[in-house]
Amino acid sequence: MRALTGNRLTDGEAVFWKAGAWVERFADAELFAAEDAAETAEGHAKAQQTIVVDPYLIDLVESEGLWAPVSYRERLRALGPTNHPMHGKQAEGGAAIEALRHAHGAARSTGRVNLIKRK
Repeated sequence: MRALTGNRLTDGEAVFWKAGAWVERFADAELFAAEDAAETAEGHAKAQQTIVVDPYLIDLVESEGLWAPVSYRERLRALGPTNHPMHGKQAEGGAAIEALRHAHGAARSTGRVNLIKRK
């Protein structure tokens, strides 16, 4: 399972792809089981150059019955600022936030590694 992410140009906020638009919450992100669908969405996202910077696909792992990014870095981006648990997206709480907090996985997702290799 994969999701598409990037950073919004106007404020740097981590955003996630959902049905042709960008949403701020990972819990609202569109999840892709098929690789071709994920790559098609990535192509559409990259065509929106004035909205996000370097959109890329991230790998997901199941956590507490929900999905969370495999990469620790991507889990941090999905939670928002980490300076205090009552700041950012993590302050909302709920099952999706708890799944992100308790997920385990590799240090990097293949999507980010591929992005780094392209540069």
